[in-house]
This record gives sequence, structure tokens and C-alpha cells, in this order.
Amino acid sequence: MKKLLKIDEEMKRLWPAVRVGCFQYKVKIEKKNEDMWTYLKKDIYKKTKNAIFDYGVNDIPNIKQSRMAYKAFGKDPSRYRVSSEALIRRIGQGKGLYEVNTVVDANNLISVESGFSAGSYDADKIGDELIFRVGREDETYQGIGKDEVNIANLPVLSDYEGAVGSSTSDSRRAMITEDTKEVLTLIYSFSDNDDLEKAIEYGEEYLVKYAGAQEIISWIVK
Repeated sequence: MKKLLKIDEEMKRLWPAVRVGCFQYKVKIEKKNEDMWTYLKKDIYKKTKNAIFDYGVNDIPNIKQSRMAYKAFGKDPSRYRVSSEALIRRIGQGKGLYEVNTVVDANNLISVESGFSAGSYDADKIGDELIFRVGREDETYQGIGKDEVNIANLPVLSDYEGAVGSSTSDSRRAMITEDTKEVLTLIYSFSDNDDLEKAIEYGEEYLVKYAGAQEIISWIVK
């Protein structure tokens, strides 16, 4: 069943440009796709380092707008970085990206190339109705590889059980594992441009080519 995602009106009031690109698909998780890592290291790392040289990390297109949105929501973007910025900083520092699995790796490729935060969730572990909203005061969840994450004032994805992810750090509840069969991948855009539409196009290509996505559908929520 296709997930129903809405953007909270208060979030829209604070940052009218917010949109979410969505992919939902079936998948068989693999450990690694060698072709993707060859492409990432040969082309995307170089492109990313050039962008850092041209702009500085904070002013890279779509990262700049995400940082501005975080400030509008009441969160310090230097303490709680949008995930795309964190990934791009790793590349700039020569650390490269973590190898996780084919879905997460393709997710991170989309994030680095677009400058948008992207998150992938086990569709069987989240509700069918979702809302993208601003985190509430004192709201937390257990992060992936972390203790409790303070998600107050962060942009968060939530279902009937509560927050399940954010554009900074996702929760353990819906993390992608080798047992995941169906995935919801979201691209969180805070930019008023056509880069999200472009990311939907090459994102679908990457998910099919590198993550083995099947029966994939894509759409944009405004």
C-alpha cells in the first residue's frame, strides 16, 4: 500500500518552500554494490570536493537553504546538521562514506549529489499515514548507533506511534536491515528550485541500478 504523507501546516508557515520527494519500492537487501562505489569514488567525490572549494560547505546549494530552514524552526544547524551536510563534510575531510548496505548507500549517494537530506525507512515498520512536522519540545528517540537524539525543533517524520526519522538523524525503529523487504525513501527539500525534480529522476535510476529496487513508484508532496 502506498504511504500517505502530509506536510504539517505549521511547518509550511515557518518555511513555505518545504517539499518531500518520495520513493516506495520492493527490494532484496545486499551488502554492497561495487559499481555504485566505483561511481561514487570516481565521480561524486570529485564533484563534491569541487563544490566545497567553490562555495564552502555551508553555502552549497540546498544545504544553505536547509540550514536557513533549521534556524526558522528554532534549531542550530551548526550543532544539528542536516544529514547531507554531514556526509559532504566527511568527503571534504577525506574520510569518505560508511558502507552500510545497498539501500542506505544509494540513499547517501542521492543525498550527497543533491545536497538534500534523504532518509530510507522499512515500510513494514512505519504506519501508512505519515506527517512531516517540527519536533516538539523535549521530544526524543533512539538514534541509529546513538543514544537518545534530541529532535525538538528538528524537521521530523512521524506516524501514529510518534517520530520515526528526521533530516538529521533517523531512529532505530524503521532502520533498513537485511530483513527489509519494502522501503520508503524520502528526499527532504527546503529549497524553492527544481533540484528536487531532478533528484527524483536520478534518484529513481540509482535505486533501481544500485539498490535493486523493484515496483518503484515516485511522487512529490507539497
